[in-house]
Amino acid sequence: MKLEKITQLPNTRSKRHYEDACAAAHALDLVGERWALLVIRELMMGPKRFSDLRESLPGISANVLTQRLEGLEAAGVLVRRKLPPPASTQVYELTEWGYESEPIFQALGRWAARSPRHDPTLPFSTASFLLSLRTMLDSKRAEGLEARVGFRLGEETFLAQLAGGRIEISRSALQGADLILTGTPPVLAGAIYGGQPLEALEKAGALQIEGDRALARHFIGLFPLPPKASIPA
Repeated sequence: MKLEKITQLPNTRSKRHYEDACAAAHALDLVGERWALLVIRELMMGPKRFSDLRESLPGISANVLTQRLEGLEAAGVLVRRKLPPPASTQVYELTEWGYESEPIFQALGRWAARSPRHDPTLPFSTASFLLSLRTMLDSKRAEGLEARVGFRLGEETFLAQLAGGRIEISRSALQGADLILTGTPPVLAGAIYGGQPLEALEKAGALQIEGDRALARHFIGLFPLPPKASIPA
C-alpha cells in the first residue's frame, strides 16, 4: 500500500533536519537547535517577556533568542500574546502541547544528575529549581504529607502543594502557606541538594524561613539525588 505524502507545514523545519521518520528524530527537528530546550524550560512555569528570558538564560544573544522563539512558535510549541492594560507588554507562552514536554526535562534531569561531570555550581534559574523539585521528589518520602510550601524568589512567588506523594507548583500568592522560604534558587538548591544546614544559611542572611520550621527540615529531605554513574577511566 502506497503511503500518501503528508504536506509539510511552512516554516517549521530547520535547514539541518534529519529526514528520518522516527518520532524521536522529528522531536530533534523541532527542539534540537541549541538553546531551544532551555527556552521551553524557562516557560514551563508560565509566560515570560523577552527580557525575562534573556535574563534567565546567561550566554544567549538577543538574535539567537529571537530565532529560537520564532522557530518554536512556527512549530506550535509556543505562542506570543499581549497582556492587557496596564501591562500592555508582549509575552511568550507554551501551548498545551508545549507543556506536555515536561516529562522530557524530568527524564533528562534524572539521567544527567547521575553524571560525575555535572557542575551544580553553574547558574540555576527559578524555572530550573522549581522543575527540579517536581523531578526529584521521592513519592515514598512524601507519602502522607499534606502541606503548602511557598517560595519567594526575587520578585516572584510560587506555591508548592504536597499531597498524595506528589507535588504541584504554580506561580501564586503565598496566603495560607504553612511554610515560606525566601532566597535565591542556588541557595535553596544548596539546602535541598547540597546538604547545607538551614541554620547556617539563615545566619548568613541568605535564607529566610517563615512558618513551620519542622516542616522546613522535613521538606528539604524529600528530594534525594540519584547515585552517580560509574564511568570507565
